Amino acid sequence: MITNVAISSIFVKDVDAAKAFYIDVLGFVEHTDITVGDGSYRWCTVNHPSQPELQVNLSVPGPPHSPEVAELFRRAQDEGSLFGLGLSVDDCHKTYDELRAKGVEFIQEPAERPYGVEAVARDNSGNWLVLVEQREFTPADFD
Repeated sequence: MITNVAISSIFVKDVDAAKAFYIDVLGFVEHTDITVGDGSYRWCTVNHPSQPELQVNLSVPGPPHSPEVAELFRRAQDEGSLFGLGLSVDDCHKTYDELRAKGVEFIQEPAERPYGVEAVARDNSGNWLVLVEQREFTPADFD
């Protein structure tokens, strides 16, 4: 029986820079950072202190993907078209202001949605970060 989600992976352009962004800017903490095998693969994960059971793996596109697939992901990163993470926030407007002050790029300011207040940012690899201050909703709220 599956009991939970333990790891989610996102592609980043540079593991060190991404790790610093997630820790220093977003408030995550380091979980694991090791180099395996012949030194060609790095396993680096961070997690949020309030959700230690979920690790976010920061990975540069490459093996075990073919060179063609890795290049496809790098192009998608450059275009800013890769999804990243959905992040729950307690106050979307306040978090937006705090992150903007830290230099985070936003592609959507906080906006009212049927499910809460949502803003969309990019991490330093171009991945989308969707910040949502959630509220209860029903399907009728979308009519």
